[in-house]
Amino acid sequence: MKYEWRKQASSLYLPKTEPELITVPLLSFFMLSGKGNPNSEPFAEAVGVLYSLSYAIKMLPKKGVIPEGYYDYTVFPLEGVWDLAKEARGLDKLDKNSLIYTLMIRQPEFVTAELAQTVIERTGKSKPHPLLDNVTFESKEEGDCVQVLHVGPYDNEPETFLKMEGFCEVNQLQRKSKLHREIYLADARKTSEDKLKTVLRFQVETLSSH
Repeated sequence: MKYEWRKQASSLYLPKTEPELITVPLLSFFMLSGKGNPNSEPFAEAVGVLYSLSYAIKMLPKKGVIPEGYYDYTVFPLEGVWDLAKEARGLDKLDKNSLIYTLMIRQPEFVTAELAQTVIERTGKSKPHPLLDNVTFESKEEGDCVQVLHVGPYDNEPETFLKMEGFCEVNQLQRKSKLHREIYLADARKTSEDKLKTVLRFQVETLSSH
């Protein structure tokens, strides 16, 4: 049976529009880091490289390579962990050129570090791109997080973050850092702004009772 993340992993990818507390397990990703405006060409290039690697993994059987434990699946959605350069913190208006990001696409459990490296090298020969040299394959465990589904323009995300912060206050939780994760459920190039769906998530810890 084909693994569909929208069905089998809906708790991670299809939250409700009200904040909730979840525990995110250890997951593996192709990752690329950068800085600058997400509407820029370098950002789009990075997204393209990550998708080319992700589809190369999925299509391995068609190349006659069947990794141990392989199963058919839907390619996972694009994710991004976001931060802001120090010089831009505290400003009244967000300077998108000062955004720091790590883009990533989750890979199935059968993808090992060795297989990931092999696919990066093969892709470098079939579809050369300078960014391939910067791609890493890493496993991350987010643990306890608050997440919510944000519907609408990316620029309206601060309103949703306020809801998440309010949820934390009520439930004796606090953010671990200013970093946050976004999971993109809609293609911004093909979807009107008001219909964009984005999972917003940040790591939390329980407030000390002392």
